[in-house]
Amino acid sequence: MKICFPTDGNGGLDDEVGFHFGRVPTYTIYDDESDNVEVISNESNHRGGSGLPADLLAKEGVDVMVCGDLGRKALGLFDDHCIDVYTGYSGKKVGEALTEWQEGDSAPASEGEGCQEHAFRDDSHGGRGGHHHG
Repeated sequence: MKICFPTDGNGGLDDEVGFHFGRVPTYTIYDDESDNVEVISNESNHRGGSGLPADLLAKEGVDVMVCGDLGRKALGLFDDHCIDVYTGYSGKKVGEALTEWQEGDSAPASEGEGCQEHAFRDDSHGGRGGHHHG
């Protein structure tokens, strides 16, 4: 299984879980079958590239996203790709968040639990508007 974390750099398991999942510069992906850690660049439209983060991560074979928070629309996109999302991990190191997630019994987030500010902002700017307050 591949578990992904939005991250602010190339520190792997020592990096921090990024604040705004779509605008982070990198994603750290942990493969629990091979114990491999891979850091990939966020080349989605949020960072001047193309496509959405959920599309990018689906192409990488991600099964689970562990993050701080994200909007309802993003939760729906992850759901479309059959990627489970677990929220509430902001401010933690990736390794710490991974351990907590592996030991926890929390259920995946649903669209009804998404970040309220993202849910109500004007989406006419291709998902680029709004500011996230955690």
